[in-house]
Amino acid sequence: MSSAFIALQHLLPQHALSRLAGRLADSRRPWLRDRLIRRFAAAYAVDLSEAERQIGQFASFNDFFTRELKPGARPLADAAQFILSPADGAISQCGTITAGRILQAKGRDYSVTEILGGDEAEAARFEGGTWMTIYLSPRDYHRVHMPAAGTLAATTYLPGKLFSVNTATADGVDRLFARNERLACLFDGPDGRFASIMVGAMIVAGIDTVWPSKHRTHGAALLHEDFGGTGPVLAAGAEMGRFYLGSTVVLLFEPGRVQWLDGLEAGTALRMGQAIGRRLGAG
Repeated sequence: MSSAFIALQHLLPQHALSRLAGRLADSRRPWLRDRLIRRFAAAYAVDLSEAERQIGQFASFNDFFTRELKPGARPLADAAQFILSPADGAISQCGTITAGRILQAKGRDYSVTEILGGDEAEAARFEGGTWMTIYLSPRDYHRVHMPAAGTLAATTYLPGKLFSVNTATADGVDRLFARNERLACLFDGPDGRFASIMVGAMIVAGIDTVWPSKHRTHGAALLHEDFGGTGPVLAAGAEMGRFYLGSTVVLLFEPGRVQWLDGLEAGTALRMGQAIGRRLGAG
């Protein structure tokens, strides 16, 4: 079944389907909007009790999908001691960067250089550091937050495929996260240089950020933006972006900065703001 699903993804017009899904998800026609929201919420058991607004109060399905939560729904761990989960979801994999490689699934990996867009010098900064991949399921809260305080240094938008990023596809598609469309965001802060990479997927209609950006989802060319030390300064736990349907976040930290907490492993469920790593010292 999983092999057939993966084969189908290779054949489907991934970007065309995602653009069509985006148009439907952005519709403001009440009969379509509310029907989509109700069916989706029922199919995926979405917990609307923690949402600030309810069905009938959203402008579109996209507005529902990127819904804000009630104040206090995601209390933040002590950011002076801990790295925070950037999103609701589940750990796909986590570990230490070795020989420039990141584990995707058993028998499959990809390079830090690839996922960052080809900058070998930048990738070398993370050698021996820590990484974590977090999968956001359809029912999850889909805003992405800062795992630590930082100033935005640069972003790289990378066009690519739009394979699903669920476990079956991660197990069966080589270099999945380095092949899919993504936005790699680099920050500088007390925990050194770190990266938060937002990876697109099948039917993902958009990747957005809280700061103005030149990138456009489903673009055709790599786009690098260097903020030259004047990028926005974001606190730990602050919102940095959101997915319009989808997907996955990959975190990278330099060596000697972060130690993942005991008990975190593939499949561990996470809530945005919970402690996932211990800060080993500021630099």
